[in-house]
Amino acid sequence: MTQPDEEPPGVLVVYNVSHELAKGEPQDMIAELGVVTCARAVSKALEEAGYRVVLVPLQTELEAALAPYPPTAYVVFNFGEGLEGRLFEEARIAWALEAMGYCFTGSDGYAISRAVHKARTKALLAAVGVPTPPWRVFRDPDEVPDAPLPGLPFPLIVKPVAEDASLGVGPEAVVHNPEALRRRVAYVVERYRQAALAESFILGREFNVSVWGEPPQVLPLAEIDFSAFFDPLECIVSFAAKWLENSFEYHHTPAVCPADVEPCLGGLIAETALRAYEIIGCQGYGRVDMRVADGVPYVLEVNANPDLSPDAGFARAACAAGYDYTAMTTHILSLALRQGDVYDYTSYEARSGSPLSHSDRCGDLYPDRDRLRRRVAASLSDPA
Repeated sequence: MTQPDEEPPGVLVVYNVSHELAKGEPQDMIAELGVVTCARAVSKALEEAGYRVVLVPLQTELEAALAPYPPTAYVVFNFGEGLEGRLFEEARIAWALEAMGYCFTGSDGYAISRAVHKARTKALLAAVGVPTPPWRVFRDPDEVPDAPLPGLPFPLIVKPVAEDASLGVGPEAVVHNPEALRRRVAYVVERYRQAALAESFILGREFNVSVWGEPPQVLPLAEIDFSAFFDPLECIVSFAAKWLENSFEYHHTPAVCPADVEPCLGGLIAETALRAYEIIGCQGYGRVDMRVADGVPYVLEVNANPDLSPDAGFARAACAAGYDYTAMTTHILSLALRQGDVYDYTSYEARSGSPLSHSDRCGDLYPDRDRLRRRVAASLSDPA
């Protein structure tokens, strides 16, 4: 319980509102609007649970938007991805929240920056033996050789190296020869203003693995049902499958959760997801996407702050674990406070116990932090 003279801290639901995009396709605005819908759904759930919630749309700089809300009185439910689809704004927002002293949901800027950069994610995973499809990054179509690359056989799938939400991923992303690869690299470089990641197309089952908690726990596995497709090379979770409600892909790529998977394989998938989640340094909640071929789970991507919309995969997995939408949102909020002082986990190295781990000096930076944490913990167990 909170003390009679202490009001429970408010919850700031921070999200971006963009009116145009700096890069990409016009249809990508649908994904931007999805963040707004998600933020409103979470806000409604928290209000119904009894929390004092403020929606904070980011239409300008984060610092100006949060100026009226001191970090000693508010915690942040973070959906900030930056304005106009600019590269790595999501990581900058998390770093800024930390620098400003806020407790906030989800991963810190270090984990987000690793996860958003697909090639960096894959390099970190491969370095410790976590399977991920072979890949190469192309900065220019002229870098594509005329002959197939050793160790990178066709077909390949080509994606922008630092986007999520399946931006830039459609049927044309699957290429079968150097000329098609060259054309797709040119498309990504010109339209999305970044390098293109080309990776081996893994023919196999696709799983989404939601992870949360401290220590991290795997929620029930979800498998994408591609049974409506006859060509296995069309079995991708494309932009249309995620966002275009009038498309065939949207209606024929359902997720089955819990997935029908034999226990041995399910355990291996869960173990691989946990390793990937921890290697990237995710906090609070996240999702790992993978494909399984010949019994091997290959990690495709790690999403540090996945979509929490009521109809999205994370909410579906939480529901399968026995959490309704309100319980899911309040649990994620509670995880942000259980991490302790915002300056206790400024890096992956600190969380993994290196010499940079927390010392007593860190708590002195914000002497009111412990008091805020106690107030928030009390409100989480007994919302005002």
